Amino acid sequence: MTNNYVKIFDTTLRDGEQSPGATMTSAEKLEVAHNLARLGVDIIEAGFPAASPDDLEAVRQIAVEVGNPTTSQNEAKVPVIAGLA
Repeated sequence: MTNNYVKIFDTTLRDGEQSPGATMTSAEKLEVAHNLARLGVDIIEAGFPAASPDDLEAVRQIAVEVGNPTTSQNEAKVPVIAGLA
């Protein structure tokens, strides 16, 4: 069996915020995560939860709402949610 599938690992929510002036609220991060899931992204690196309590909460919320098959809504598929530790 040949597997001709490319997995998409998106780092926008973590690496994208490393750019000067590029910050997002938790609500904005959640919206981006929902949109990435709707696009069919396989893995979403949701942030750096060890950096601060706010980052931890944002990653947790994304994992619960986007990465959970029982709570995700209107996504093409349920992505894996990762956090850089």
